[in-house]
Amino acid sequence: LPESPAYAIYTSGSTGRPKGVVIPHANVVRLFTRTSHWFGFGADDVWTMFHSYAFDFSVWELWGPLLHGGRLVVVPDETARSPEDFLRLLADEKVTVLNQTPSAFYPLIRADAEHPGTGARLALRTVIFGGEALDTGRLADWWTRHPACAPRLVNMYGITETTVHVTHAPLDP
Repeated sequence: LPESPAYAIYTSGSTGRPKGVVIPHANVVRLFTRTSHWFGFGADDVWTMFHSYAFDFSVWELWGPLLHGGRLVVVPDETARSPEDFLRLLADEKVTVLNQTPSAFYPLIRADAEHPGTGARLALRTVIFGGEALDTGRLADWWTRHPACAPRLVNMYGITETTVHVTHAPLDP
């Protein structure tokens, strides 16, 4: 049923104390039905599960490929902690949809610059930022090496209680 619980997750505690939030199935379905026209996700997409299941960004990472018939690559913890290894995984697995906090993406920009051969093999078509403030000035080096249309960079924002994302801002170089 749409109002039945899909999952429970804790907030960040920005109000002073984390609290558990029960999210109904309808919210997860609405998250993707209301955003699908922006991204055109499909069965050819390859996503990564990079973030902890305790972080609501993981809802987007897990359910996105499952609801669209895509493939999900679960990133091992040791790979997630190594920007060079993560870059290689993205290229080897031909990942097309990447979801990152800015603080995780900034080291990936550096790894991409230091390993241009690997960066040239990326199949990314969309990078979605969320979870924290994005400093767009730090994307200049990325845009120097990658055309603005490949991959498309999008900044999104939301709070746990609203089911991951509520804003959408495509980024331009």
